[in-house]
Amino acid sequence: MSLTDAAATRQPPEVRPLVHRRVGGRLLPAADLVALVPVVPITGAHWLLGAVFALLVLLVLAAQGQHRARICSRVSDQVPQLAVASGMPLAVLAPWSTGSGLLALAAAGFGALVLGRASFYAALRSGYRRGVLGEPTLVVGSGELAARIVESAQAHPEFGLRPRLARPSEVDDLAGFTRVLLCPDDAAEEALTSLIRSSRPLSAEVYVVPRLPEIGTALPRGATDELWGVPLIPLRRFGGTGAKRAFDVVLSGLMLAASAPLLLVLAVAVRLDSPGPVFFRQLRVTGPGRTSEVLKLRTVRAGAAQGWAVAAEECTALGKWLRRTHLDELPQLLNVLRGEMSLVGPRPERPHYARSFGREIPGYRDRHRMPGGMTGWAQVHGLHGDTSIPDRARFDNQYIEHWSPWWDAVIVLRTAAVVLRAALAAGLRWELGGRSPRHRRPARPRRQPGAHRAPARGRRMVDFVRN
Repeated sequence: MSLTDAAATRQPPEVRPLVHRRVGGRLLPAADLVALVPVVPITGAHWLLGAVFALLVLLVLAAQGQHRARICSRVSDQVPQLAVASGMPLAVLAPWSTGSGLLALAAAGFGALVLGRASFYAALRSGYRRGVLGEPTLVVGSGELAARIVESAQAHPEFGLRPRLARPSEVDDLAGFTRVLLCPDDAAEEALTSLIRSSRPLSAEVYVVPRLPEIGTALPRGATDELWGVPLIPLRRFGGTGAKRAFDVVLSGLMLAASAPLLLVLAVAVRLDSPGPVFFRQLRVTGPGRTSEVLKLRTVRAGAAQGWAVAAEECTALGKWLRRTHLDELPQLLNVLRGEMSLVGPRPERPHYARSFGREIPGYRDRHRMPGGMTGWAQVHGLHGDTSIPDRARFDNQYIEHWSPWWDAVIVLRTAAVVLRAALAAGLRWELGGRSPRHRRPARPRRQPGAHRAPARGRRMVDFVRN
């Protein structure tokens, strides 16, 4: 049965749950908070001290990943983490309370967490068994391992999974599923990779069923989940949308304010240099299913043809200098501030090129999971202009899979260094009367057979953040 057919009958009427989302993960923080409330009157602690203690405990549990919705939830597995979460706040609260009072608070908090979680998990399993709660689960595979996973989930309703089995070739939509279990014993690697990436925007929890235990290799217990003795490895899901947007707004706002006088001078210079508008607008793919008009300072003569890149003879004198210094990209800070782009991300491409590359190059479409950026991980590695499109896609997807705020900061700093070097080189060339300080151009590396390259036109493009 195809996934499209399964979507229409995802939950049969006889087992259709009233609530089918990740109830455990969403209510667990509230359950922990309710369990900690009686600790204050039991220990006689001041209410403000108790409130700060409870808040710190919840923060430590969240940092430990203890609020993640697990398939197999046992309090016995979580006792060490609960003990650490109850004890760590003592270091912060020590200056405001006596040692004995804090120890009593920590001990009572630990006991309350253990009892509270035991009660919560018991209620959750009861709801799973009665069919009131449950999670639509897609099991991807066609071999014995996938069949065993489905049988285990059906035989043990206390895990809360409502499994559907599908081959990798049958999966064309993950909407409606909250968990996806991948059995890679007979599934194609490329199909599994595409499934993993397409699940991220839908907030589905993705697990890989490893084969390593079959050859005696143990996996870390804390890093895995479990389904009736079968280990499951949860995959990290990108969850930094808010932090990334805050980074973009703050930094692009500061950069725009600092560069406003320079941008005004450049706009006047462009207007005086040649007839035509100051800004050049071009439609580009800037996110999943989204296109936006990307802004640049105009660097070409009015009416010049726009191919993959602009030929050098079509640029104005000022335009060539702007391209060498990368200052024609400054107006894109407005795109970032308006939420159409990000400071760091896959470089946005024109729709017709994006469609063409998406059909021909594995993984190219996956780079559109994140908003397009002014610069990116591929660009700081020199992948621009006449370079391999598959390499760009690979670097962009690597950035998306392992994104962090620190990584964004590193890319911005590396970009600033490249821009500064380019500006100094452009200034030196200007003083030499347009001649490069290097009289001999280095030989172009030989193209690898069958390698995907940028279209032939535009080989002389020099802007590292252009494409």
